[in-house]
This record gives sequence, structure tokens and C-alpha cells, in this order.
Amino acid sequence: MSEEEVCQKFPKYPLWLTGDEKPTMKQLEKFAAQTFTPLGYFFLNEPPEERLPIPDFRTLKDRRLARPSPHLLDTIHAALLRQDWMKGFLIEQGEPALGFIGSRTLSDQPEEVAEEMRRTLALEGHWSRALPTWEEALRLLIKKIEGIGVLVMINGVVENNTHRPLDIEEFRGFVLSDSHAPVIFLNGTDAKAAQMFTLVHELAHLWLGKGGVSDFQELIPSDNAVEIFCNQVAAEFLVPAHEMQTAWKEVKNNPKPFERLARFFKVSPVVVARRLLDLKLITREAYFSFYNSYQEAAAERRNQGAGGGNFYLTLGSRLGYRFPAAVYGAAREGRLQYREAYQLTGLSGSSYDRFGKELGFTI
Repeated sequence: MSEEEVCQKFPKYPLWLTGDEKPTMKQLEKFAAQTFTPLGYFFLNEPPEERLPIPDFRTLKDRRLARPSPHLLDTIHAALLRQDWMKGFLIEQGEPALGFIGSRTLSDQPEEVAEEMRRTLALEGHWSRALPTWEEALRLLIKKIEGIGVLVMINGVVENNTHRPLDIEEFRGFVLSDSHAPVIFLNGTDAKAAQMFTLVHELAHLWLGKGGVSDFQELIPSDNAVEIFCNQVAAEFLVPAHEMQTAWKEVKNNPKPFERLARFFKVSPVVVARRLLDLKLITREAYFSFYNSYQEAAAERRNQGAGGGNFYLTLGSRLGYRFPAAVYGAAREGRLQYREAYQLTGLSGSSYDRFGKELGFTI
């Protein structure tokens, strides 16, 4: 919430700051609820320093976002809660640890890691070519990643609260590394075009066994060895260098070369442009010019196509598939109380039952 919005909702806020007036307890409780701040913080001499519970790999051009927002903190803590339950569930089921977690180091070649990731996911070298669109490629990629034991969650708000949108300027995604229940979370407010790159970038983090929060504004990573390495792996995974160099010679004089290559590789035009920049086949000026215009057009398309959609199918992407399937199964078998299942899914009663039916978890 901006200071302007705070002043609109609480006209006496400036007077509270100067000490000319003091809020009543009722006003303070309302202020705490509206700003998502624990009430007890207002009785401390100094506000506590809130830190991310996982490593921070963000560049944060806007320094006011350096202090994590309540929205980001609540999202990470919700993911950690789900990860903790899932890990315990899998260990109880006798599931072995995932061998690829932390199996690589920064001394490895990004090309080798990208190839190993494709093999682990059972994706052939030209896996995306047979698909009609890059959107289909993204859906297949998510399914494959969940299939090897990674929980993939995509959400643009905190839990199911549409009044608490996640800020793309603050983060694009984060990863929680774990040998049994690793989690990749993508900021759903980001364009689908960028989500594919973020997804593979965070997957590379798991091969290193390093969790953390990423933003890489304009698909440019921070000046950090881990982020640079994961960026290189993601680029090679999606668009192998030798193939791009050959393809670029054939289309560089085309009126829309990025779009042509996007259809060929089945990735978004933004990912194509980013790869061309990596390979020094286009200039930074050309990249940023295209990136900015593409993002503006994508935002306009999203606004024009905004609609209610199917809440339960949307919730399916927010929780992924493996996690709610495990929760519903455990509750049905009596190994998990329904009160706990409601807490883990953010649902209760009829909405919980309806979600299970929509995604085929219940009979």
C-alpha cells in the first residue's frame, strides 16, 4: 500500500507520524489489518528487521522494495508450510531422496547441465518442435517437472486473496530446494512469455541445490555467480546455442525475426531475443527495445482478455498437481485431518470438495 493510499484510508496518518495525535486501539487494529502488519510491532521502540527466510538473489532496481513486502513474506512462508508437510508425507511413504538435487556445481559446464536436465525430464533434443505453440510447450514442461518430483506453483496473489497482488517489480519467482519436496514458485502476474524462462532458471537452481528469490528484471540476472550460471543453463535448455546461430542466419533479415524463431523453437519471442543477446547476435539496444514493446503489448492483451475464469482451475495452477493430490489422498485415507487439509490448501467445506472434483482428486 502506497503512502497516498494510506492517507486516503486513514486521514489522520500524517498527524500520527508527527505525534500531534495518537490512534485509538480500534484505529490501530484497522491500520494493522490494512497494512498486513502484526499489531505488536506498533508497540516496539524500533520496527524489527524482517528478512527473507531464503537467500536473496534479486537486483531490485527500486530500492524501496529492498525490505521484503508482507505479500512476499506470506507467500514464501505458505510455500514452506506446504513443502514441510509434503516432505514428511513422502518420507513416511518411503519415497527416496531426489538424486538430481545438488548434483551439480558452478564448475560444471552450463551446456552439460542443460542436457542432463532434458534427459531427466525425458525430453528429446527437439522436444518442443512437435507442439503447436510455446504455450503448449510451457504446459508440457510444467507437467514434466512435476513428474520428476518438483512442486510447481504459480500465483499472482497471496493465497486466494485477490486484494493482495504480488509485485513483479519485487520478484519473478523463488525456489525452495529440498531432497524430497523441492518447490518452484512463479509470480503469476508476470507475462507467460517470461514464466517459461523463470521456470527453467529455477529448475537449474535445484540442480545446484541452492534455493532463493530471483527477479532478473528484463530477464537479466543479478551480478551473482549462481544467478548467472542458472541463466546460462536456462538459455541453453530452451534454445541451444548452435541451433540458434544457424537459424539466425536464415531469418535475421526477416521483418519479424524474433517471432519467426519463436515459432521454430516453441519459446516466446522474448526468450528468443534474450538468447540472441547472450550470443552477441543482437545489441543490448535492440534487445531492450523489443523487450519493452513486447511487454507493453502483452500487458494490453491481458487487460483486454481479463475475466473471471474458472476459480478451481486457477487454483490448480496455484497449488500445482502433486501437492493437492497428496493432501486429498491423505485426508481421504484418514492420515490427515480435514482441518489440516483445509489449512494446507487454503480451502474449506464445499470449496474444498468442489476443487477436488474439478481436478479429479475425489470420486
